[in-house]
Amino acid sequence: MAEIRTEDMVLNMGPQHPSTHGVLRLQLTLEGEIVIDVKPYIGYLHRCFEKHTEAMTYPQVIPYADRMDYVNAMSNELSYVIAVEKLMGIEVPERVEYIRVIMSELQRLASHLLAIGTYGNDAGAFTPFLYCMATRERVLELFEITCGARLLYNYFWVGGLSHDIPVNFQKKVKEFVEFFKPKVSELNNLLSFNKIFIERTANIGILPADYAINAGAAGPVLRGSGIKFDLRKNDPYSIYPKFDFDIPVGQGLKGTVGDNWDRYMVRIHEMEESIKIIEQAIDNIPEGDVQSQIPKRVKPPVGEVYARTETPKGELGYYIISDGSLNPYRVKARSPSFCNLSLIRALSKGYMIADVVMTLGSLDIVLGCIDR
Repeated sequence: MAEIRTEDMVLNMGPQHPSTHGVLRLQLTLEGEIVIDVKPYIGYLHRCFEKHTEAMTYPQVIPYADRMDYVNAMSNELSYVIAVEKLMGIEVPERVEYIRVIMSELQRLASHLLAIGTYGNDAGAFTPFLYCMATRERVLELFEITCGARLLYNYFWVGGLSHDIPVNFQKKVKEFVEFFKPKVSELNNLLSFNKIFIERTANIGILPADYAINAGAAGPVLRGSGIKFDLRKNDPYSIYPKFDFDIPVGQGLKGTVGDNWDRYMVRIHEMEESIKIIEQAIDNIPEGDVQSQIPKRVKPPVGEVYARTETPKGELGYYIISDGSLNPYRVKARSPSFCNLSLIRALSKGYMIADVVMTLGSLDIVLGCIDR
């Protein structure tokens, strides 16, 4: 009787594939339909951000920070300007802090809506994607009336803001909040508890809590594994301690905490918490000049600093070394997408090819933030 022999097959997914969420190549080693190894290849979008900053003045770096996680520009800016302000000892006006928090939470909504919409699309559900994009459009309109831009803003400046909010901004934000509140229930009815979606996500891509911590997982990926860690609470910055909000964590729909569904649901619940923060902040914005603390020349003293914030994807930190000149001597960005992508191998082994698509989507990566 002849011996049956099998060979592993190597399959490339990407770098131009609708489910890689950017120019990422995944090299899958397969035994039939079962994944026995995954190797991510990055670098297709490398823009040399960290080296480029050395040729820029401190304010000129802000538009480049925008372009790292290009669906989360406000939060990229916030981490950077906080770092420079810490280095220079600048205390910004309270009005600036309130506006920064509101903008950052609106950005969290926009980022999560894109993540959730594209994730539904990965599972084959196109309607939720349209719902999420229509809702996200309302957030982008708020950004546009404030600073004139819809994607890349250059809005948070060292010491303040590029513009004050327009006179009708608070009214429009309140209208948006009332518009948004029922949208979470719509999403849950349409996608979150859909039987097919649950079958595609629950008990797949399980990330144990200890592994998540040791691997440096961040944001909803970490909290999806049941770890209640959020820098807005655990290492507070700006005026977040003034606000009452919760930190959603994975609960395990089918008994196992830390699967693809948990990571998705953390983002759903985080949007509800962002709405809570916006509601508390919008009526309490103090008067003041948003440009009163902007220095005429940004020239930090010799020294180094690390500052971090909780972006929609997790901890984004900037380590800056100053040599006392107008340009940074070194800038190093700690990217949450980079750390989270490193989990793809561990999360995909033993599952099927189609499950890799859902696992990758649950990490919510942006390649501009990974390659920098």
